Amino acid sequence: MKVLIRRIPKKEEEQVIIECVEVNSDVKDIRNYVLSKGMELSGITQDHHMERFSLSGVFYFEALDEKVFAYTRDQVYEIKMRLYEVEQKYADNHFARCSKSVVLNLMLLENISPALNGRFFAHMKNGERLMISRQYAQKMKQIVMGGGRDED
Repeated sequence: MKVLIRRIPKKEEEQVIIECVEVNSDVKDIRNYVLSKGMELSGITQDHHMERFSLSGVFYFEALDEKVFAYTRDQVYEIKMRLYEVEQKYADNHFARCSKSVVLNLMLLENISPALNGRFFAHMKNGERLMISRQYAQKMKQIVMGGGRDED
């Protein structure tokens, strides 16, 4: 596969063109990744300011006390979505549920390691370690070790 990068004079003219023989899961993953790079969400910071932030910078979403929080490298945002909505909406952007209360960004996952009782730890690229519950352990192992997600 060839990769070409060409500089252009205006940001408004930026585009990604994928030329392929077949639209397979790898091509779909590349498309979804590129689209997620420009996606932004709105959230409320801990000091009660409304801010926009990039979806690709979210390490994970966590549900706590009926609220959902997005964790980035430098900030935690409260968002106005339910965790199941986050899971469904961003599944194509490499987000997957790893426990009852956490949906993580697979693109910012460093590795997974075994824990006790059939559970695993998700080691994120920011140094955080998240528990992968038994219920989601097999699916997460398959995604990480197998290199892909279930197809629709």
